[in-house]
Amino acid sequence: MNEYWHKVAKTLRYHGRQAGVAMRRARWDVLPVRSERPIFVVGCSRAGTTLVYKTLSESREIGSLQRETHDFWVDLHPLQEKHWETHALAAADASDRDRDHVSRYFYAMTGMTRFVDKNNQNGLCVPYLHALFPDAGFVYVKRSPGDNINSLIEGWSRADEFATWSGDLPATLAIEGGEYRRWCFFLADGWRNYIEAAIEDVCAFQYESINRAILEAREGIPDGQWTEVFYEDLVRDPVSAFHDLFRQCGLAFDDRLRKHTRHVLSTPYNAFSEIRVDKWKGGRNCEKISRILPVVSDTAKAMGYTV
Repeated sequence: MNEYWHKVAKTLRYHGRQAGVAMRRARWDVLPVRSERPIFVVGCSRAGTTLVYKTLSESREIGSLQRETHDFWVDLHPLQEKHWETHALAAADASDRDRDHVSRYFYAMTGMTRFVDKNNQNGLCVPYLHALFPDAGFVYVKRSPGDNINSLIEGWSRADEFATWSGDLPATLAIEGGEYRRWCFFLADGWRNYIEAAIEDVCAFQYESINRAILEAREGIPDGQWTEVFYEDLVRDPVSAFHDLFRQCGLAFDDRLRKHTRHVLSTPYNAFSEIRVDKWKGGRNCEKISRILPVVSDTAKAMGYTV
């Protein structure tokens, strides 16, 4: 009987949420309200962006879908229309239609005009996002090349999780001699040059391309709307690092959030193994990564790392 009533309560909550979404959508249609000061988390895939996004989502001052929004954004600008060249979007791609669509969607889903968002492609779309919302804040999550590329390599073995969007990709992949046949994470301009490459070269290309895009886009964002955080600082002292991050985002950091961040690494979001710095050294991908580190060294230095 308890299980029955539990299911009833769950069903009622679901329909209650759906009714709330429908009401807010209808309200927005009558009285449109543009999103204000949204926060976009950007960085390379496997850099710790989910950790930052999920923790920011704990704030009661902003709305969050508590999930990635890849499909939502791609539906606005389908890859097919760009000939599958890249997920990147420029300022010229922004429109009033896009702005209204995004504002309506996040308001309907969260009930708030300020929200936080994250997906694997945001880092290639900073100029577009800034054009949509000139008052938006950006949180750039940086991770050292060795550990980030190591995690990318591991992620490519999880195509069912990270390649769900690439089933119609107009190319036959034979990466690492055919071990990897589905493209993971995101498309950056030039990806076709790597469809038969070694996996470490593919991941170095992804690390380089998205971080370079973010560094270049940073120049066009006002200082007060741009925040950077090192993944390593989050690992070493999550309470202090998140306290600084929340302050820079203009969000309160109360005792509840302090307690949450104190234990945030003990139940990691989508981590493949133990969370620690320099995990790649001595790991199974060590030789591969050592070979390609010189390729990304200039970008890593620009990010603040010594390679």
